[in-house]
This record gives sequence, structure tokens and C-alpha cells, in this order.
Amino acid sequence: MSRKPYIRQVSKTSWYLKQPRYMRYMSREVTCIFIGAFALLMVCAVERLSQGQAAFESFMAAITGPWSFLGLFVILAFAVHNATNWFNVTPKAMPVQIGEEFLNGKYIVGAHYAIWIVASLVVLFFAGVM
Repeated sequence: MSRKPYIRQVSKTSWYLKQPRYMRYMSREVTCIFIGAFALLMVCAVERLSQGQAAFESFMAAITGPWSFLGLFVILAFAVHNATNWFNVTPKAMPVQIGEEFLNGKYIVGAHYAIWIVASLVVLFFAGVM
């Protein structure tokens, strides 16, 4: 005699609202949409650059408006959110073992933030901002 197994009903659209870690996971995954949009924008910029100075200047004029600034700011916010989430998850995904002990996660996360700050300063220096 076999019984029908119990199958728990799971909502297909709101399953991630049940637990905070699922919310963090989904927030990290949603950011890739905005980062992908920025990557496509950069591909369009390179294409316009290859078409000549006039095409690139018209592209730059199109993305210097207030709506473009707002969109780029939203993309930057999502990129920072994505980076900080991944930095905080790194000790779980890549534990560093020294002898028999594992390195404390705060050192791994701190090293990622330090490298991020140094790389940002180098980019700002070469961009002429600093």
C-alpha cells in the first residue's frame, strides 16, 4: 500500500519573502540586471567611439541628461550593494586555511574592502580627479 507523498505548496513569486537570507540572496541576484544594463551601455559607448568623434559626442550628449544621471546613480548604488554583499559572503565561499585553523572571516572581508579602496583611489588618480 503506497500513499501519495506530501508536497508542500510553495509560491512561485514570493517564496523569497519568507526568510531574511532568501531576501539577501534575491537582492544580490537582482543587482545583476542593472550591472548588465551598464555593461550594455558601455558596449554601445565603444561602438559609438568606433564610429567616429561625432557619433561618440552625440552619445555623450544623450547620457548627460538628468534622467541618465539618475539611472547611472541607481546602477552605481546596485553595483555597490552587489560588491558589498559578495565581499561579506567571501569567507563562506573561500575559507582560507592556515595549518589546522581557518583565518577569521573579518580579515578576508577587510582585505577585500582595502583592495577596493586602493583600486578606486588609483582609478580616481589616473582619471585626474585626485
